[in-house]
Amino acid sequence: MARPAQAIIDLAALRHNYLLAQSLSGDGQVLAVVKANAYGHGAVEIARALEPLAPALGVACIEEAMELRNAGIQCPILLLEGTFTADEVEVASAQSFWLMVENTQQVEAILGASIEAPVRVWLKIDTGMHRLGILPEQVAEYYQRLRASFNVNDDITLATHLASGDDLDSDFTEVQLACFDQAVVGIKASHSIANSPGLLAWPQARRGWNRPGFMLYGNSPLAGSHPEGDKLKPVMTLKSSVIGLRDIQPGESVGYANSWTAERPSRIATVAMGYGDGFPRHTPNGTPVLVDGQRVPLVGRVSMDMITLDVTELDNIEIGSEVILWGVDITANELAISAGTIGYEVLTRMPLRTPRVYINKS
Repeated sequence: MARPAQAIIDLAALRHNYLLAQSLSGDGQVLAVVKANAYGHGAVEIARALEPLAPALGVACIEEAMELRNAGIQCPILLLEGTFTADEVEVASAQSFWLMVENTQQVEAILGASIEAPVRVWLKIDTGMHRLGILPEQVAEYYQRLRASFNVNDDITLATHLASGDDLDSDFTEVQLACFDQAVVGIKASHSIANSPGLLAWPQARRGWNRPGFMLYGNSPLAGSHPEGDKLKPVMTLKSSVIGLRDIQPGESVGYANSWTAERPSRIATVAMGYGDGFPRHTPNGTPVLVDGQRVPLVGRVSMDMITLDVTELDNIEIGSEVILWGVDITANELAISAGTIGYEVLTRMPLRTPRVYINKS
């Protein structure tokens, strides 16, 4: 018998979310972002499921790209942070990796490389996020230098990244869009702006290439209900089972540091799930999880391998009863809010110890 903690990955939901992204893109293309081990879902299996649909994939770095190539993924892969050393340009040329270009050093590395096949370049423009990207006034110069090089494919994409697309009350996205459009005047090239919130909520950000990540995994980056975000289907269900049951009396406590004390006669269920399995340690008392489909509160401190739940109100709970930490009826976003973080972090910090079980592969 295996330990019951596992992450069920529904590839049918993944395909549904990708097709939603494609429908929102209109005539644009959808590059599927699978960085950070596909947001904790398993990069290789997710890439295999998306490759028949997506014209390209996106990762953070060359190590992530090589993992996919070594697993047999053949479609183009964009390195979203570009190269870190000059020799990576040669690898990118040989492996059909596309390069995001963020700074002068990366431009010079491409122009000075000894490569047989030109590389596909995405030129990143800093429109206000101030992390990476060339200045708007540098766009024409850098574009022309790249365009004139035999080392660069003629099809250059101009890109930027939205800082506040998830905040529908902020006007900063409109500021960034205006900055981008002004910076690229007179240049005939494809554009890429929309990340997940941009694709869901900002039609004017949808361009020739769109780069959804988080939404592909079925959780909306937008706060509250949204007409498009509500169509997403969670891909990961984190589940386990009850492995212990006991009755405690008023005044008795549960778990490390006596952080929860019973105020009534209580039935406590122990579950094979802890921060070693990806359940956030700082999740507070009272956070709901599902036991046999019914919401019950977390009680006591989350430990490495176990959590404890108050199942006093439930009948017929027994060792082996199913526990759902997040999925369809309790989303990763909901759990993240309770734990004082965001759904992105909850998913991407899923450790390798937790087995991924892939369903609906075809």
